[in-house]
Amino acid sequence: DPDPKPKTTEVTAGSTAVFEAETEKAGIKVKWQRAGTEITGSEKYVIKAEGNKHSLTINNVGKEDDVTYAVIAGSSKVKFELKVKEAEKSETVTPAEAAPAAPASESPAPPVESSQNTEVSSAGTAPEEPLDPIGLFVTRPQDGEVTVGGNITFTAIVAGESLLKKPSVKWFKGKWMDLGSKVGKHLQLHDSYDRNKKVYTFEMEIIEANMTFAGGYRCEVSTKDKFDSSNFNLTVNGKTNSCHLISSFHHDFFFLTEGHEEGGEFNFSALLKKRGEAKSESHSDVDVWEILRKAPPSEYEKIAFQYGITDLRGMLKRLKRIKKEEKKSTAFLKKLDPAYQVDKGQKIKLMVEVANPDADVKWLKNGQEIQVSGRYIFEAVGNKRILTINHCSLADDAAYECVVGEEKSFTELFVKEPPILITRPLEDQMVMVGERVEFECEVSEEGATVKWEKDGVELTREETFKYRFKKDGKKQYLIINETTKEDSGHYTVKTNGGVSVAELIVQEKKLEVYQSIADLTVKARDQAVFKCEVSDENVKGIWLKNGKEVVPDERIKISHIGRIHKLTIEDVTPADEADYSFIPQGFAYNLSAKLQFLEPPKIHLDCLGQSPDTIVVVAGNKLRLDVPISGDPTPTVIWQKVNKRSDLVRSNDDSMTTSENSSDLNTDGKLLFESEGRVRVEMHEDHCVFIIEGAEKEDEGVYRVIVKNPVGEDKADITVKVIDVPDPPEAPKISNIGEDCCTVQWQPPKYDGGQPVLGYILERKKKKSFRWMRLNFDLLKDLTYEARRMIEGVIYEMRIYAVNSIGMSRPSPASQPFMPIAPPSEPTHFTVEDVSDSTVALKWRPPERIGAGGLDGYIVEYCKDGSTEWIPALPGLTERTSALIKDLVTGDKLHFRIKAINLAGESGAAIIKEPITVQEILQRPKIWLPRHLRQTLVKKVGETINIVIPFQGKPRPKIIWMKDGQILESKDVGIRNSNTDTILFIRKAELHHSGAYEVTLQIENMTDKVTITIQIIDKPGPPQNIKLVDVWGFNAALEWAPPQDDGNSQIIGYTVQKADKKTMEWYTVFDHYRRTNCVVSDLIMGNEYFFRIFSENLCGLSETAATTKKPAYIQKTGTTYKPPSYKEHDFSEPPKFTHPLVNRSVIGGYNTTLSCAVRGIPKPKIFWYKNKMDLSGDAKYRMFSKQGVLTLEIRKPTPFDGGCYTCKAVNECGEAEIECRLDVRGNQMNFTDNTNTAMKKVTAKKNKKYHRSLLSEPDFFGDI
Repeated sequence: DPDPKPKTTEVTAGSTAVFEAETEKAGIKVKWQRAGTEITGSEKYVIKAEGNKHSLTINNVGKEDDVTYAVIAGSSKVKFELKVKEAEKSETVTPAEAAPAAPASESPAPPVESSQNTEVSSAGTAPEEPLDPIGLFVTRPQDGEVTVGGNITFTAIVAGESLLKKPSVKWFKGKWMDLGSKVGKHLQLHDSYDRNKKVYTFEMEIIEANMTFAGGYRCEVSTKDKFDSSNFNLTVNGKTNSCHLISSFHHDFFFLTEGHEEGGEFNFSALLKKRGEAKSESHSDVDVWEILRKAPPSEYEKIAFQYGITDLRGMLKRLKRIKKEEKKSTAFLKKLDPAYQVDKGQKIKLMVEVANPDADVKWLKNGQEIQVSGRYIFEAVGNKRILTINHCSLADDAAYECVVGEEKSFTELFVKEPPILITRPLEDQMVMVGERVEFECEVSEEGATVKWEKDGVELTREETFKYRFKKDGKKQYLIINETTKEDSGHYTVKTNGGVSVAELIVQEKKLEVYQSIADLTVKARDQAVFKCEVSDENVKGIWLKNGKEVVPDERIKISHIGRIHKLTIEDVTPADEADYSFIPQGFAYNLSAKLQFLEPPKIHLDCLGQSPDTIVVVAGNKLRLDVPISGDPTPTVIWQKVNKRSDLVRSNDDSMTTSENSSDLNTDGKLLFESEGRVRVEMHEDHCVFIIEGAEKEDEGVYRVIVKNPVGEDKADITVKVIDVPDPPEAPKISNIGEDCCTVQWQPPKYDGGQPVLGYILERKKKKSFRWMRLNFDLLKDLTYEARRMIEGVIYEMRIYAVNSIGMSRPSPASQPFMPIAPPSEPTHFTVEDVSDSTVALKWRPPERIGAGGLDGYIVEYCKDGSTEWIPALPGLTERTSALIKDLVTGDKLHFRIKAINLAGESGAAIIKEPITVQEILQRPKIWLPRHLRQTLVKKVGETINIVIPFQGKPRPKIIWMKDGQILESKDVGIRNSNTDTILFIRKAELHHSGAYEVTLQIENMTDKVTITIQIIDKPGPPQNIKLVDVWGFNAALEWAPPQDDGNSQIIGYTVQKADKKTMEWYTVFDHYRRTNCVVSDLIMGNEYFFRIFSENLCGLSETAATTKKPAYIQKTGTTYKPPSYKEHDFSEPPKFTHPLVNRSVIGGYNTTLSCAVRGIPKPKIFWYKNKMDLSGDAKYRMFSKQGVLTLEIRKPTPFDGGCYTCKAVNECGEAEIECRLDVRGNQMNFTDNTNTAMKKVTAKKNKKYHRSLLSEPDFFGDI
């Protein structure tokens, strides 16, 4: 609990309020609340915790802060209030308020100059330097000055009191250059954390300063939600020897530009961009060219910063041309650039262009000629000469030359080592005290050096006894084998390119004591063993003797094996008699026991001469009872077990004798003790030992020891009580089974183990499962338990354990399997369907909820009005949802109810509210004619007619069918009647079945009738009197008459067809044609045609058609057709290449192809030449021509196959040729099989794509 507790405080608005609290222990987490909401640290609320003291500071208190606050520590909560009163008005202003402290940036500390080491400290010499009132900086870095070769340090201090995590700080030179990746020989970055002042200190140290280091710098600090920056300048005094600018950058300047994957040109202009913080000034009156002309190269960068030059490199090139006229090269068309840069591990290409394409070049590195290897590749492509360096390392950072004859081209290659990045960050962890913790992260480079910190303090190698550092490739590990509460905190891993932070929370574990140490009673020179067992095998502890730590020696030994701790004392002496305790480390436990030392003489028992003493031993444990004896001569010791039936004696000489007290005790011949058995007596000079190995229940009883010698005797009785876990109870019984519950009952065990039963543990499992689930965590005192939360329909079993102070019994036998089920709900929609003079028809629907027990059936009961006796209406259960109750007395008023039955029992009853009178009800006859029968029913001949007409009426009406006014008595028409409908059935409809059918219902003098019209239809006959009226031109006119038989249905049209006399194949001219005359057009001249016509009604087309007897002849006219004459077109053209040959550079040893496309008519002949030599007869070459695509395949070319290849196409209209150059590189590099395979796939893919583009060209060869 917080002690002392914070109290209600009254402060003035605008001032600061401080509340303090103190906890009993250090390290307890404390939460502060404002109006019920948790407070987090900020500028307004400052939360501090030092040991067990905690404080909350509220700055600039306002009226809105006048609320209730609270502090929470563990389960304790203390509330207090803050009273805010208005500030008193004052017209006078104190000097301190009128003149606030100036920012630190306005009064920088004077620069300090030193030839060896200069430090610009934020603290300065003044002990109370004003704090930075704005942003995150407590003190900003100041301007500095240093001489060439000296060292200087810039310091920035950041407030960390209100920050949850360490802020991120970056250092820049100029406007854009991040110095985080430039750490090396001339630059070092440091940071630290002051726990007392709660500030972070960040330092940038420049070593062996050079003139090029001068300029403007910037420090940026950022947190999760804040950002601040500060600018400062460095002045470097003194001059150095003049040297070339690029060499100066290479050897002394550590700020390198960012490289590309393939390397690139060194960008000096980007290095020297003017800082954004500098003021834009005009220097129109200063001649910069004159200044650069007179200045040494070491001053170039300083002049560029001073006068805002953004393209220094361009100016230097022009300046060099001014100073010295450059001699033009005759061997080089394009020389190497002055400098190149590449990232470590990447590749770069250095390329020159030579004037002579056949010229040989040499490549030198630091003056030594470079030999061809796997890392250095020489290429010659036309006039270009290329040096490729693979997998650049720091050893490749050198000067390179390309030599052609007497001329050279120089360049420098800068290899930049990329910063080590954290590719996979640390993760937060929560462990228990004593567990092993392993922090893991992954960096971008194998074997990289990283720095580990805990709460801002670096973990050094001197602490390896607690922390272990491990590297595995790119993975970095921090391992803490056994954690303690003090290991909680934030752990940080840092590289020169990134930072990762993770939190470790160490919680105390709850320790369970499985076996406590027990009191020991031993004799002199015997062994005492204190033993305990705890739940955590990693927990260590100390042993205390009367409050002082036990120091092990040759006689006293302490062991810890797994979860068992032992204290063993050999040759126990009287000085060893004391209180012994075991205290586990990190837990508030104290396990205590006494060691009691027995001093001999004769039989020295506390119970001697009194009632028998009782020794309690747990079943299975060893009982060792030392009985000191004395006497001269040495007495004879006799042990007896006294019980109701026997008194057997074992003497020290292993002879069986009968006790002298045989008058009081019975004896039999059963041997009780064996010399080497489980129960035995060991004799010594001055004492005897009674031992029972693995005590059992049968060993329980009264043991008598008798000591005899000629002088006399002594005896003592010892009662041994063996206690054990209870016997398993009998199988529990299950009753009151419900939907998800049941009642479990059991009986106490027959034997309680010698100790009272403390309670019971109940377990449950599913029938088909092997996993028992415990139902109670507190012991059950009663002999019944209501088990809940079971699944309906699943078969379960129960078993029970009995528990006493010794432990838990074996489980009881499983109960009989049972299934939680519930009866269904009551049936629904229970109604009366019909009532007669002696019957009642009932109907209902199944219950809404049936459950896992299913549904066995329904029981229907009735009760006379005014009576309470329910009588079953049906014998047994019915599974149907309707019932007809018969043999009822006419005129009785009856109540009906129904219940659903399953394994769980009966459901609730569904009851008809009003009583039902058993009496026939007269009902008027009424025919319910279906909607489709209210209009004419049309059927085809041969179809089945099935007409169902429902009706109502009571008693059962008389039904009469009539057709066309006469009673229907046809044999092929069937009529079936029931209580609710009448059915007319005709198996095969005929035309004579058509007509008006009348149905009449009659009950006494009441009738109802309806009429149904049935129309049977058939296919019509063919049309009559078809005539060919006229033929003219390409037309023929036809006429006909309607068919004689319309099939009892209206004719809806005709189908007209024609057929050529030659083929007699019929084609439809008109269908669904309604007129009886038509004109058939578009007939072919010179042909003769027959015509036929089908009639059509609702049943379909007629079976036969009416056909014209004579054909209609379409006469030919006298005109003749003369086709026009055309001049044949000349498609011939000379050959023309539509796709050229392409210059190629290939690797020797792999088949390669040269392809092009040509067109021409007639198809041209193709000739291939190499260096003007015909290749037709050379077996090394294969020529292909497919659809105008020409391919020359060169089998496994060598460097001798390089040269100029020509393709020539010739036909009778002309010829055309095209050429290309093929370079073959020697296969001398040690490529792996995977690389060769990849190059083959890429080459094949490119050739396939190239051929596909060639095939897309148009083809003019004709039939190729």
